[in-house]
Amino acid sequence: MKLLKVKTARFAVVVEKCGQPEVYTLWQKPKTDRHFQSLLKNNRLMTVRPTESGTDFGEVGFHQKQGARFLAFPKSLKRFEGERIVGIDWALVQS
Repeated sequence: MKLLKVKTARFAVVVEKCGQPEVYTLWQKPKTDRHFQSLLKNNRLMTVRPTESGTDFGEVGFHQKQGARFLAFPKSLKRFEGERIVGIDWALVQS
């Protein structure tokens, strides 16, 4: 996916439509983590990647990159698939 030529969505809108996410930490390989696979299958996972300028952006699904963090949402993110999620507000994330 070429990130510069893709539609964008605000993180606040995603949280409004799909619920408040929580940070998901991978403690084992993704293929052996059953809960992680369930989140992935139900389109409830977002990968948050940092940029060189210091801002974060998100992508729906699992994208294993260095420095990436994962957010698990209570509802499906399918409507935002293929969009770049901008304006990540960490205050909206459950701790």
